[in-house]
Amino acid sequence: MNFTRVIHRLREQIHFFAQGCSALLSKPKLRFLEEMLYGIQAARDVKLSNISRALGETIGLKKTEERLSRHLKHEDLDQQLNEYVAGQASGRIHRDTLLIIDPSDIRKTYARKMPYLSLVRDGSTGEIVPGYWTCHIVACEPKSRRMLPLHLSLWSQKAPEFDSENTQILRAVDTVHTSVKDRGIWVMDRGGDREKLFRPFLERGLRFIVRLTAKRDLIYRGKRVHVLQLAEDCPMYFAEAIVKENRTDEKTYHLEYGFRRVRLPGREDDLYLVVVKGFGAEPLMLLTNLPMRKSRRLVWQAVEGYLCRWMVEETIRFIKQAYHLEDLRVLDYQRLKNMVALVLMAVFFAAVKLGEELKLAVLARQVMSVAKRFFGVPDFHYYAIAEGISTLLRYSRRGPLLVRTPPEHAIGQLLLFSPT
Repeated sequence: MNFTRVIHRLREQIHFFAQGCSALLSKPKLRFLEEMLYGIQAARDVKLSNISRALGETIGLKKTEERLSRHLKHEDLDQQLNEYVAGQASGRIHRDTLLIIDPSDIRKTYARKMPYLSLVRDGSTGEIVPGYWTCHIVACEPKSRRMLPLHLSLWSQKAPEFDSENTQILRAVDTVHTSVKDRGIWVMDRGGDREKLFRPFLERGLRFIVRLTAKRDLIYRGKRVHVLQLAEDCPMYFAEAIVKENRTDEKTYHLEYGFRRVRLPGREDDLYLVVVKGFGAEPLMLLTNLPMRKSRRLVWQAVEGYLCRWMVEETIRFIKQAYHLEDLRVLDYQRLKNMVALVLMAVFFAAVKLGEELKLAVLARQVMSVAKRFFGVPDFHYYAIAEGISTLLRYSRRGPLLVRTPPEHAIGQLLLFSPT
C-alpha cells in the first residue's frame, strides 16, 4: 500500500467535505471547520489540547488552542452543522427508512466548573449524575446494519434559553424533517409517549412508531380503556422467531403479535396499537399511524421498525467511545454545543462520506486495513474506519490540506486519481 497516496487522498476528502459548508461559513470559519474535522479524526478526541497537537502547526501549541477556542464560540454553528448534515444525508432517506430519535446523556461525574451543569440519568447504569442531555437522530434501513447519523445536539435544563425537553426534541425533529420532507418513519422508545410529542407529530403529518408505557388510556370502540387491558385482550394474528445479538452471545425470542385500531383521547386520528408478546411478562405496546390490516408484512413493519432501535445503542456507543465525547472540557455553553455538532460532522464523514460512498470504497478499505484489530474488522465496521483514519492522519504529521478547491468538474477525477 502506498501510504503517502492514501494519506493525501484522505486529507483531500476531509477538505472537500468541509468546503461543502462554504455557503454557510466565512473563509476563516471554513478553515476552522477543516482544522477541527482533521484534528478530531486524528486525535479521536474532543479536548482542544489534543486536537491542537494533531494539527502539527509550527507555532506554539497554546496559540493554536487559543485560535480554535475563539472560533469554537461561533454563534449558531451547532444548528448550521446539523442542518448541513441533514441536507447531505437527505438523498439516502427513502419512504420507509427508519428515523430513530434517542435522547441520551453525556456524563460529567467529576466536573465542577462546566457551565449549566445539570443532573442526568446515565443510560448505561441508571444513576443520576452530573452531565448534559443530548438528542441523537439516526437513520437505518430495516434489512441493513448500516447506520446514518443525522443529528446530534446538546442541552442543559439550567441554560437560560432552555424551554423543555419536548421543545429540544421537536427542534431536532424539525431540523431533519426540513431536509427529508415526508420520507421516513420516526421511531421513539417509551420516552416518546407524551401528548406534547404525539400532537406535533400528527400535526406535521409524520409517520411514527412509539413504544407506550403502561400508564396510558386509549379510545377503543368509543370507550376509554387502559392500554394494558387492550394489550392483554388483543388477538395475536402472527408469530415470529427473532435473534437478538449481544457483544458476547445471542438470544432467541419467540414472538406473537397483533393489532387493534384505537385513538388518542381528545383526537380523531385513526391510530393502531400493535402488541408484541414474548419479550417478558408485560407485552410490548407500540402506537403507530402506519395503516394496519391482517397482513403479516404490514404488522411486522411496525414491530421490526421498533426492534431496529436496538442497533442505535451501538451507534451512540460508537460516537461516545470512538471520539471520547464524554471527555468534553470546554468551559462555555455555546462551545459545548458546537463541539458536539463537530463530532457529528466527524462521525458523518467517517461513517457515510468515506464508509458508504461507492466511489470511495477502495479508500475506505485501505483505511480499515491500517487499523490494528485483534479480531479483524467487526460487523459494526465504523470503529475500524475511525481507527484507520486516526492512524493515517497521525502518521502524516502534515496537518489539514487547506488548499484552494478545484473546479467542480475536476473534483470527481481527483477523488479517484489523486497524485501521489
